[in-house]
Amino acid sequence: MADSSWPGCAKSLKGVILDMCGVLYDSGEGDGVAIPGSIEAVKKLKASDLQLRFCTNETQASREKFVAKLQRLGFDISVSEVFSPAPAAVAVLKERGLRPHLLVYDGVLSEFDSVDKTNPNCVVIGDAAEKFSYQNLNDAFRVLIGLEKPVLFSLGQGRYYKETDGLKLDVGVYMKALEYACDLEAEVIGKPSSTFFKSVLNDMGLQPHEALMIGDDLVNDVGGAKHCGMKGVQVRTGKYRPSDERHPTVMADGTVDNLSQAVDMILNQRRH
Repeated sequence: MADSSWPGCAKSLKGVILDMCGVLYDSGEGDGVAIPGSIEAVKKLKASDLQLRFCTNETQASREKFVAKLQRLGFDISVSEVFSPAPAAVAVLKERGLRPHLLVYDGVLSEFDSVDKTNPNCVVIGDAAEKFSYQNLNDAFRVLIGLEKPVLFSLGQGRYYKETDGLKLDVGVYMKALEYACDLEAEVIGKPSSTFFKSVLNDMGLQPHEALMIGDDLVNDVGGAKHCGMKGVQVRTGKYRPSDERHPTVMADGTVDNLSQAVDMILNQRRH
């Protein structure tokens, strides 16, 4: 019987999914900074027999621009390997014939070019950073409150993330404000949504038990992956806090210092 504990489960793995911000790099001025050892760790995974995908709730840039930034930092990553919420949201909007009012960062607006935005009948909210002004939030509120059946999509539900100059509020905080004001529940597109994780697994052609998620966010990365049936390992970089290891409801299958350590443990197990 296959070992289900960490890192013993590494022997039966067929794929690894990596979070990006806080695992590969810390965002900030310019392109941000690569976390020590992470560039080499990605190279090792790509040289192994494991499939590799990247799963991010990044909504401040199009995938093309986001990937170009990571390539400049030294990572071997292509757009087709990266799964982010905006393209997934566009697919849902088209499928359901919805016209969004967008409260997102300017850098990601181009992802929605193919969607009709006239006379909005829903709101899409992403990590809009400085765009989260009272006026912009109120505009989104007015669209929702004016609808008979308001629909709110949130590109993730993170509470905060880490940049090089410290922690920053994430989209989940503003999502909750609109939920409260409009007495509704947002539909989350991105982590920790099982639908989002399953789209990545489908791309790899894998079952949940054959894949491992590595992230810095205990609830959205690890918790979301485990809810989907995957293994989840947390790194002590990015937004990690020591209290995560005593969380009342989410327990990682393993906690490691950084991505480099996680990858070495996985590959060592697979060699023995």
